[in-house]
Amino acid sequence: MNVQVRSSSPHLFAAYVIGGGAAGFFAAIRCAELYPEAQVTLLERGKEVLGKVKISGGGRCNVTHACFVPKELIKHYPRGSKELLGPFTRFACGDTMEWFESRGVSLKVEEDGRVFPASDDSQSVIDCLVQAARQAGVRIWTSCRVDGLHPPDRPDQKWKIQTTAGLLEADRVLIATGSNPRMWEALAQLGHSIVEPVPSLFTFNIQDVRIKDLQGLSVPNAIVRLPQHGLESSGPLLVTHWGLSGPGILRLSAWGAHLLAQCRYRFALQVNWTGLAIQEVESELDALRALQGKRQILAHPLFGIPQRLWKSLCSAALKPRYTLRWGDLDRTTRQALCHQLCAGVFEVSGKSTFKEEFVTAGGVDLREVDFKRFESKRHPGLFLAGEVLDIDAITGGFNFQAAWTGGWIAGEAMGR
Repeated sequence: MNVQVRSSSPHLFAAYVIGGGAAGFFAAIRCAELYPEAQVTLLERGKEVLGKVKISGGGRCNVTHACFVPKELIKHYPRGSKELLGPFTRFACGDTMEWFESRGVSLKVEEDGRVFPASDDSQSVIDCLVQAARQAGVRIWTSCRVDGLHPPDRPDQKWKIQTTAGLLEADRVLIATGSNPRMWEALAQLGHSIVEPVPSLFTFNIQDVRIKDLQGLSVPNAIVRLPQHGLESSGPLLVTHWGLSGPGILRLSAWGAHLLAQCRYRFALQVNWTGLAIQEVESELDALRALQGKRQILAHPLFGIPQRLWKSLCSAALKPRYTLRWGDLDRTTRQALCHQLCAGVFEVSGKSTFKEEFVTAGGVDLREVDFKRFESKRHPGLFLAGEVLDIDAITGGFNFQAAWTGGWIAGEAMGR
């Protein structure tokens, strides 16, 4: 991308944004629009900006989520919920939607609440952000890596940023580099505590005969549990060629990110394929035994479970008597079937990244940040937004919303 150079008019101060992602762009635009006297420059180490925006949502860009109550919105953040409550009262999902729509990006809300551009193309979002930055006078420097960051020794001095483009001097610096180990190391050298980063939002690797060769099958509302860790999640569950995925699994991986890393992603997963209490399932099976005793169990799937998956679970429970009819279902076989349907245990032996997206739990310790300004408590003039902080969310547009909010507030505060 070409560097956009602003006019050579004098500026009261220079603001540098390190990181050309969602948070970085929003901060740069907000700062430049509010404070035209500032020279705002965005530094991106890659050849292109907004790479994560481009691939998110399968290339459609899940811009945000239609959750408009801050106290409800924060419930989707395993880390950072308390800190984000105040910021979300100032700029949240509805504000994001209005921002993009006022700049020509039509949005749509899907049935599950996720918000996408009406074009179903992330390029619509990218073009909007780049155009807004250019119109505000933001300079965009790509292929510009930051190798060092040095705070001023005295209040009348400037920050020094060592880059591949040379030594830069700044009055304000925003770090919005996402999950970048190099920048976390630089921040640690500045005295910030870094919570050890671990993956979040991942799928589970499982080799089990009950789901072998069933990839692509799904159930609408399963309950998944990690009994040894006391964690539970629910939602659609998808069988993949490597194991299990879907919103329920992804939510579980987010809330259990650090715990699952500690056990090296080897743990027992309990699956309730029905989404119902075991007592409800038992009652349904008893009713079938009494009313439809001549029907074969394997031939008539229940609870929204696909035929092939139903057959596999029943076979695991009833073998070698898998040809049973409902009328033959005694107490022992009923309990065995209920166990497979509601409490089957699957051994997880690893994880896989969810599509091409990657979310990290970990980053700058939130106790060291002033969330009224998204400014470092250790270094005035240093701002932090996006995944460089120990903030992450479940899937559904919530991670982007944290980035938009942090960028908006930081960009406003940088110019004061």
